[in-house]
Amino acid sequence: MKNRFMSVTLAGTVLALVFFAGTGKTAAASPIIETGAPDSVQMLQAPLDDIDGVIQQGVADKYMAGSVVLTARNGTIVKEDAYGYAARYLDDDFTEMDNPVDMQTDTIFDLASITKVFTATSAMQLYEQGAFSLDDPVADYIPEFAQNGKADVTIRQLLTHTSGFPAWIPLYQTTDSRAEAYAEVFATELEHDPGTNYAYSDLNMITMAAIIEKISGERLDQYVEKNITEPLDMTDTMFNPPESLKDRIAATEYQPQTDRDIVWGEVHDENAWAMDGVAGHAGLFATAQDLAVFAQMILNDGIYDGTRILEAETVDLMETNQLPEYPGNAHSVAWELNQGWYMGNLSEPTTMGHTGFTGTSIVISPSKNAVAILLTNKVHPTREAPSTNPIRQAVAGKTAAAIDAWSASTLEELVADFADEGAFSSGRAAHSLKIHLTAVSHYEDENAAAKVVKHMEGFKTLLDHHEENMSEDAYETLNRNTDYLIGKWQ
Repeated sequence: MKNRFMSVTLAGTVLALVFFAGTGKTAAASPIIETGAPDSVQMLQAPLDDIDGVIQQGVADKYMAGSVVLTARNGTIVKEDAYGYAARYLDDDFTEMDNPVDMQTDTIFDLASITKVFTATSAMQLYEQGAFSLDDPVADYIPEFAQNGKADVTIRQLLTHTSGFPAWIPLYQTTDSRAEAYAEVFATELEHDPGTNYAYSDLNMITMAAIIEKISGERLDQYVEKNITEPLDMTDTMFNPPESLKDRIAATEYQPQTDRDIVWGEVHDENAWAMDGVAGHAGLFATAQDLAVFAQMILNDGIYDGTRILEAETVDLMETNQLPEYPGNAHSVAWELNQGWYMGNLSEPTTMGHTGFTGTSIVISPSKNAVAILLTNKVHPTREAPSTNPIRQAVAGKTAAAIDAWSASTLEELVADFADEGAFSSGRAAHSLKIHLTAVSHYEDENAAAKVVKHMEGFKTLLDHHEENMSEDAYETLNRNTDYLIGKWQ
């Protein structure tokens, strides 16, 4: 297998990325989402190919009817594949449709709780404008929220799930309108004193949406479209998708309890459905590629293709754990952090992510400038399917493996590829470079970081010595990837 980087042909790599040592973040212009080869962004193909077997087995074992996987680095989509079916069953007895719908890479999924990060992003935009402070009481903006002991709950506590709210209440069974649903949430008693317990709760983000609507004067779907999805040209991301898009949408659950049979083309979450399909905790639909654009905006410190969605300081806040007192439940003001149970080996303190009940997940690694998106219709036709968490973990983990696998030996293969293509005017130059990299491989095997860095810096000197004996493309490519390998070990 060739491991040669594409030097200038793809828009995503024309940027001539320069890595900060040890961080993986780029100092170049903010990348935009483009498709490219894994080796153009220092990733190996084989671990990405391994994802196929994981997903195919999951479909065969009925973990989900189908899936779309998208992985990207530095704005370059290196894997985007569809598996199985977007719609396959008529009921929870797995009765097959006459004409099942194949999954496509542009299939639109019900994101379920990934909606929460869009709600939180909307809130943080208003925060940047000075509309509220994070430690303001919620009741300052929604006075009726103060009832039943909630006067001291703050906006920060909503965003970090430390308000004390119960995890869930059946609004779809007890209310008949969006206004009634809000009123019931505002009247709900706490299970814990504010700020004394972490407990993930849909009610936090339902309330956060109400604050956004109160301040902005726009319903949440209008606000998100105007301030996030439209500026980012995320044309396949929306609440309440129109009937005309049904054939592109992944079906979800058979729900006789809501008199809906197979839910297909409208929100799966019963409470969001009861709130007219627009709620702070669920209701948003999107494609994998639209989510990749949103994630790249985060990796670009809040800007994408010249459009700023968030300030860089706000993105830093989103990467910062607000709950050090709750080990294992790291959470920022918008995202879950460092959750190995679905982030796999991409997990580290600044890794951001979220999952959705329908079988969706997104993982963003700022240190590796990487994104791993897994969209499934796990609940089609029933929510009783096995957990997709092992599959989520595997997708993120194999994405990390494709990055971490880059080594002196793969760089040596790159030298060999250039030699085969005649990029060296002297066979001695190529031989010298390969011998040096073979020695570095031994230090990598010993995990001797200081020696790897020292000898790779020596390799840069050797490159300079042989510059006149190789093509400009070979010299620049080898230099660039030597810098990457040094940064990886520093």
